[in-house]
Amino acid sequence: MDTNNYNFNKRFDWPLTIILFLFLVVSLSAIASAQTSGQYGGNYVISQAINYVIFAFIAGVVMYFDPDQYKKLAWPLYGIGLVLLIAVVAIPPSTGITLYRNGAQSWFITPIGSIQPVEFMKTFYILAIAYLISKHHEKFQNKTIKTDFALLAKIVATLIVPLALIMLQPDLGSSLVFIAITAALVVVAGVTWKIILPLFGGVAVIGGSLLWMALYMQDFLEKTFGFQPYQFARIYSWIDPYSYATSDGYHLITSLNAIGSGEIFGKGFMSREVYVAENHTDFIFAVIGEEWGFIGASAVICLYFLLIYHLTKTTLLLKDPFCTYVCAGIIAMITFHVFENIGMTIQLLPITGIPLPFISYGGSSMMGNALAIGLVYSMKFHYRTYMFTSNDPDDE
Repeated sequence: MDTNNYNFNKRFDWPLTIILFLFLVVSLSAIASAQTSGQYGGNYVISQAINYVIFAFIAGVVMYFDPDQYKKLAWPLYGIGLVLLIAVVAIPPSTGITLYRNGAQSWFITPIGSIQPVEFMKTFYILAIAYLISKHHEKFQNKTIKTDFALLAKIVATLIVPLALIMLQPDLGSSLVFIAITAALVVVAGVTWKIILPLFGGVAVIGGSLLWMALYMQDFLEKTFGFQPYQFARIYSWIDPYSYATSDGYHLITSLNAIGSGEIFGKGFMSREVYVAENHTDFIFAVIGEEWGFIGASAVICLYFLLIYHLTKTTLLLKDPFCTYVCAGIIAMITFHVFENIGMTIQLLPITGIPLPFISYGGSSMMGNALAIGLVYSMKFHYRTYMFTSNDPDDE
């Protein structure tokens, strides 16, 4: 028997690969149908297939290196991410290097298309926070409220700079992703509930207050915090979309109509009747709901549950704290993306422009997810290498 091939088969995460292949099938079929609306030129099915090839290449390269390498690269990658975020905000669109679109300056213009650096920064940030937490616990093995406050201060200091740069674009959706990642890692890091409960309670109060001020004190928020009118419009159109049917509520109304018209079993592949803008990117779930109905949409949600379950099971297998925190951060990132994207299409949450992971069309999103998934592959692959070489001398 080929021992090397045997080791690879045992170490490689085949279940994760099968799950991702199912997402590929869903993505290409949904995009193929969305493309028939004629909103944009070009063949997005072929482009998304190419994105998946790039995804596989990036994930494979990332898997090749062991977790110790990523510990060394955590802060340098975080620094590179900050430089990219600064550049995308500082370089004016008139230079032809950056792109201003949909009310935000968030993209670089490159020969291969527009690139959104925040998608890469999400993974770089997870690496940095995971390294920070693991090193803190190595230094302070006896936990106290004082050491937990010190850890929390380090995490907030690491978060505040990229968060501020993202808000300058402005990109509210990505800002919320960073906050969700941070909250999850604070909990997983074992910070005492004596700190977490007041902290999270305070954040909830601040969030509720901002929502109230968005409804009744718009001028104050514009002058004090620099909020833009279109951001308030998203709140109004979320609460009462039919009062803004010809403007900011249009996307939500068409999405609700499409999903609702699919009923239980859907209208069938490429049998859509409701026009939904951006239906190959942010609103691709509306295409799924209309064509495949409640059954098909539920199946896609179950596929995400299967992915999260598998990632969680993998995380529980890992003994290295750094690897555990990295996987926990990736789980939080993917979960929030799914919750926010699907939630905004069914009026559960405001529209923020967050793509549906592994299904929505988009090169930057796919490459950012490739980095994250590649890390999971790496940690599972090299962790199992360690297990088998230590327990089975014949495999060495």
